[in-house]
Amino acid sequence: MPPDGDLAMLGYMSVSRTTVDLSDYPHLVVITLGMKANNLRGLRTMRGLAAEIRASVQARPDGLLHHDTLTVSQWPVHRLLRQYWRDTDAMERWTRSLPHSGWWRRYLKDTEGTTFYHELYERGGGMEGIYVNMAEPVGMMHFAPVIAARGPMFSFRGRVGQRGGQPAVVAEQELV
Repeated sequence: MPPDGDLAMLGYMSVSRTTVDLSDYPHLVVITLGMKANNLRGLRTMRGLAAEIRASVQARPDGLLHHDTLTVSQWPVHRLLRQYWRDTDAMERWTRSLPHSGWWRRYLKDTEGTTFYHELYERGGGMEGIYVNMAEPVGMMHFAPVIAARGPMFSFRGRVGQRGGQPAVVAEQELV
C-alpha cells in the first residue's frame, strides 16, 4: 500500500475519522421516540403532534441538547425523533410539564390511529423502552422478552432499575 499522500493519486478517497468528547456530559441521555400511523386518522394525529413538537423544541427546554426528526417509512408513515438530554432529571422535569404531560395523558386515553414507542439510553448504563399498541416488534422488542408495563415496570425509573424519583406522569390505576 502506498503512503497516505499517494492514495489520492491512485483514486483512493482519504477518510476523515472523528469522534466526540463526552466528558462534559457524564449523565447524557439519548431517547428515540417513534410513531407510526395505522390509518388516515393516525396521519392527522401525527401531523398535529408534529407542529406541537416543533414548537416545544423551538422553545428550547432546559436540558435538551439536540433534536432530530427522521423518516423511517413513507407508508405506513413512521417517524422517529431522537433527542439528546443533558441528564435524566432535566428530561424527566420536561416530561412532567406542559405540553408533554398533556400530550401523554391524551394519547394514553386514545392513540388516535397510531402506535408509539420510545427507547432510552443513559450514558451511565441504564436502558429502557415502552411500547404502545405495537403490532410488530421494533428496537429492543426484537431480542428481549416483552412483558406488561405494570408494577415496577410501569414507570421510567422502575424500568431503568432506579428507586425513588417521581411517580409516572399517568398513574397506572388511571389506565385500568
